[in-house]
Amino acid sequence: MKSLPKFLRKLIVLLCLIALWWAISAVIKKDVLIPSPLQVARKFLFLTGTKAFYQSVFLSVFRILTGFLLAVLLGILCGSLGAFFDLAGEFLTPILSVIKATPVASFIILALVFINKELIPVFISFLMVFPVIFENVKTGIQKADENLIEMGHFFHLSKAEITRHIYVPEVAPYFFAGAKTCLGLAWKAGVAAEVLCFPTYSIGKNLYNAKVYLETDSLFAWTILVIFISMCIEALVSKLIQIYEKGRVLNHDET
Repeated sequence: MKSLPKFLRKLIVLLCLIALWWAISAVIKKDVLIPSPLQVARKFLFLTGTKAFYQSVFLSVFRILTGFLLAVLLGILCGSLGAFFDLAGEFLTPILSVIKATPVASFIILALVFINKELIPVFISFLMVFPVIFENVKTGIQKADENLIEMGHFFHLSKAEITRHIYVPEVAPYFFAGAKTCLGLAWKAGVAAEVLCFPTYSIGKNLYNAKVYLETDSLFAWTILVIFISMCIEALVSKLIQIYEKGRVLNHDET
């Protein structure tokens, strides 16, 4: 098995899981509980033929990625402030501890009172990502090599040059690790928020409707889509990280 290419090994595992699913469906013989893979595939093809399907997918991805990107930007800013100014770190740390300790469902229910339902997935995705990015950026800056920083000051480098050539490379591993971890959390939490707040055209709303009307094949189809999109986004982020690291190595070799 190990001698096979990685892609082929993954394909074999996937086929085995589908075969197991098919066997369970054949034994139970109740589509309302476990629909067959073929039935789910037919339902998925039907959904892809509707305009509402693409509107739901686009708006869900847009809302959740908007929350993610806002959290990344604010997390970098606040993490930097927390690293350089103790007062900022002391002020934000307890707030972030409360955010991390509070169940996501509680935030969703509270948000329903104060925020437009269309913006709740953005808000929830933001909350999932911001504390992690803040902590990772802050830690990365605090653990930057002091000898390199002193050397930068010795050679009269500007603050912008020190940030670019010293802090950014030192923080990058922490930042990328946090971003990659939170992306899946943001996606799952954002879809969960959609299930509870029913924004117009959303994956979460379709999941809820499938559950209410006992359309199990539709429920499976939307769930598989959520997993597939999550895997695609994480693969894209991993690729971007690889491109950055490769570019950094090439720049280092040139210098």
